[in-house]
Amino acid sequence: MSEFSIKERKILSEHFSNTEGNVFAIITPRQVDRGALMSRYSRTDKSMRRIFLDEFLQNKNRGEEFYNRVLLEYGDDSVAELGEAQIAIEGLSNIAVKKIEDRRIGLSYLEKSSRYVAWNKKENGKYGFYRDPEIMKSRFGDMYEDSCNLSFAVYSKNIEPMVNYVREKYPIEKYSFKYSKDGKEKSFSKLKKESDIKSANMIYRGSTKAKALDILRGLLPASTLTNVGITGNGRAFEYLLTVLGSSELKEEQDLASKIKKELDTTIKSFVRRADDKYGNAFQKYLKDIKNKSRAIALKEIRSNPKKGAFTKIVDYETEKNAIDKIITSIMYEQSPSTSYQNILEHVKKMSKERKNKIINEFTKIRTNRRHRPSRAFENVYYTFDLCNNFGMFRDFHRHRALTLERQLLTTDHGYSIPNEIKILGIEKDFKECMNNTKDVFDKIRMKYPEQGQYVVNFGYNYPYFMKFNLREACHLVELRTVPQGHADYRRVAQQMFRQINKVHPNLSKIMKYVDMKEYDLERFESEKRTEEKRKKLKKQ
Repeated sequence: MSEFSIKERKILSEHFSNTEGNVFAIITPRQVDRGALMSRYSRTDKSMRRIFLDEFLQNKNRGEEFYNRVLLEYGDDSVAELGEAQIAIEGLSNIAVKKIEDRRIGLSYLEKSSRYVAWNKKENGKYGFYRDPEIMKSRFGDMYEDSCNLSFAVYSKNIEPMVNYVREKYPIEKYSFKYSKDGKEKSFSKLKKESDIKSANMIYRGSTKAKALDILRGLLPASTLTNVGITGNGRAFEYLLTVLGSSELKEEQDLASKIKKELDTTIKSFVRRADDKYGNAFQKYLKDIKNKSRAIALKEIRSNPKKGAFTKIVDYETEKNAIDKIITSIMYEQSPSTSYQNILEHVKKMSKERKNKIINEFTKIRTNRRHRPSRAFENVYYTFDLCNNFGMFRDFHRHRALTLERQLLTTDHGYSIPNEIKILGIEKDFKECMNNTKDVFDKIRMKYPEQGQYVVNFGYNYPYFMKFNLREACHLVELRTVPQGHADYRRVAQQMFRQINKVHPNLSKIMKYVDMKEYDLERFESEKRTEEKRKKLKKQ
């Protein structure tokens, strides 16, 4: 017999995906009610649908009232994870978007790509870069504007020549395409069907344009305006707002206010504390951490910048200890009742050959890149000291299941010049642009060290360190060496693998899908696969 009457089932059908099953989706339109229902659910023996009928249906403010009581009176932070929102931010700098994307848990991001979109358009006669109000009203305003304009001008005027150069170097005749009739590969000259020729041209043009934009992106300044979409829960958004509110940059402070205003239209109860007395106290705490760290660093460390890029493993443990930990963890879950310590002592007595055989067995059962090693491989860590161009850092920055610490963006470490820039004959323009940036940055930084970051180009080398376990190393290195990846980060990921392999030659075998080859048109095969999927969808 049903728990609900016919009338109740009719009401419930508008708020839940079904009225009888023991698995159902909550589809009631108000986000605050969905979250409140989930939380209330844990504090009563009633079914969720009964809670809705008894407590929420007649009281339109039930969700807000519940959150106010739980969050403010009891401080149950986990409740704030029950409200979710999606926010789009358009026209923010690459400095601000990195600050947002520093948040590791509870938020997911999709950002405008420098690979598929050319940043050469003007709006109202102006290039799209952030004009920091403090800089613009200072004596540095004109030189800042001129420097960013120069960077965009050199970038923009060379897009077409670079695309032409790439297409001359990698002519379409060199590549084969899938023939739609039988799915076989055929050279471009042998394609007869108009739709196949059109498809091949689209694949080729997309991959060659991506290659050209990849080469030129080092010219773009960090002030370049981008767009980002954020999906996340209330707790994560609340912390993001607190971090932005504590920033020294006006852009990030303004973003905190704007994001809070929009979140108040959807999940107000979940982010209430971002700017109240608790939020303000938290902002002060974050500022205190930063100021104290800065004071200690200035007292203890003398600046000694090294020019040039590098990738260097600086901290790891012996392979013997690492393997012992991993094998202990492998066996722990499936062992008959015994302690971790007992298993570890047993593993230490095993022969080296037996241990290596176990690692090899777990390597063999990985049959593709998406078969991640088990959590046992999280027991071993590596720390890398890195200095690579800022454009490349933006790609590595997307990996959040690790510890990443970074410094301010400066011109202190020099810049990288792609070989294609030299071959095309625009090295002089490139260097003049980068050197001009350095002159302007060195002047601005004396008074505005944080705001000075905006003028620095993507091509300048940027110092940071990354600490991650072997499981994450497997994911990061295998993903960042796939053929369609940017040449810059493929090179760094390959260097990481070589260094891990050197210190842990047996353990590194688990990273079996690392691609150490070099490719001409990185996006070509990926564009082909995407086009094949489009064709299949059309047929369906």
